[in-house]
Amino acid sequence: QVQLVESGGGLVQAGGSLTLSCAQSGRTFSTYAMVWVRQAPGKEREVVAIVSKSGDTQWYADSVKGRFTISRDNVKRTVSLQMNKLNPEDTAVYYCAAYWTVKTRATFDRTEFDYWGQGTQVTVSS
Repeated sequence: QVQLVESGGGLVQAGGSLTLSCAQSGRTFSTYAMVWVRQAPGKEREVVAIVSKSGDTQWYADSVKGRFTISRDNVKRTVSLQMNKLNPEDTAVYYCAAYWTVKTRATFDRTEFDYWGQGTQVTVSS
């Protein structure tokens, strides 16, 4: 089993920055691609960023490209999401997720993942 615990959510003004972190325990961290997913009230779940198993490639949704940065530390077993230039449309519950894959590059090829964290609320005020 894999356990994922997010932290770092909160309230921030538009234009501000926030960093989310996710700590993993359980199976070998480096065998899983890591994902940040968000869900706003009344909206569908959105995959916002993916980082490959080694951390050398990333994928971003168009809605966050250029503003968000995903990274991972395979020694510390953590994945982070640096969020800059936040706007009210970024308000959502953010989930860390993991999935096993043979692919070495970060690839958006699914919306269902093997393991999920409990989520952390991000609220951006205008």
